[in-house]
Amino acid sequence: MTRQENFTLPGAKGRPMLIDVTFDDAFKTAPLVIFAHGFKGFKDWGTHDLLARYFVQNGFRFLKFNFSHNGTTPASPQDFADLTAFADNTISIELEDLDTIIDFACSGASMPVANGVYLIGHSMGGGVSILKTAEDLRVKKLVTMASISGFRNLWPQQIEQQWRLQGVFYFENKRTGQQMPIKSTLLDDLDAHPLRLDIIRQAAKITQPWLIVHGDADPTVPVAHSQQLHEANPAAEYVVQKDADHTFGGSHPFSGDTLPASLIQFADTAISFLSK
Repeated sequence: MTRQENFTLPGAKGRPMLIDVTFDDAFKTAPLVIFAHGFKGFKDWGTHDLLARYFVQNGFRFLKFNFSHNGTTPASPQDFADLTAFADNTISIELEDLDTIIDFACSGASMPVANGVYLIGHSMGGGVSILKTAEDLRVKKLVTMASISGFRNLWPQQIEQQWRLQGVFYFENKRTGQQMPIKSTLLDDLDAHPLRLDIIRQAAKITQPWLIVHGDADPTVPVAHSQQLHEANPAAEYVVQKDADHTFGGSHPFSGDTLPASLIQFADTAISFLSK
């Protein structure tokens, strides 16, 4: 029987991270997949629960979590109710959060111990997952879906001077209409750690098996990003999925009870890779 258990951990700066682990009662020690959401994302977005169940049906456990500064709260896990936290987010904060999640998964303290984990990162979460995989051999295999190839690719370069002068820049959330602030401390973080936070540089260092998947109809992160990642690490398996958009057919809210065809295709590709 497929079940889901929920946990809360203190993330960066003590902010709580909500976690859920989906698993089959009969296979409590199945290989564990950790899923890292993207910018303006959260663990309960759209099709993520269906994706977790699909992986469980195919022999895995599936852990989803909210980064500590993604703007959601335990009381409002699907709303950006804490824009103060969102504004304070940096890439180093997300790396610290992901390290905490892997510690949790491998400790056996609250769930069956994982002898290493598989990591799936979407979009900006893909970039963070690349950095983490390059520095942490507990990550046994990596899958990136629609990943960025550089954090500064998320915004036009000409806005940085204004961003620094004002101390904050607002990113529109087209779904909610919110203007979501990010302080210029994000830029300071990138400047302070130019080597550690260079996705292409770290991509070249990855020795674990890696699957890069990108849709050729992605309007948010162009497929050129995945080409750059593959050029940096030619040993990675590389799939350009035909007619797939940035979320592989997913949306929020999502009212269906089965995964969209593009997301099933992605999941089947990833499951085959992780099962080798």
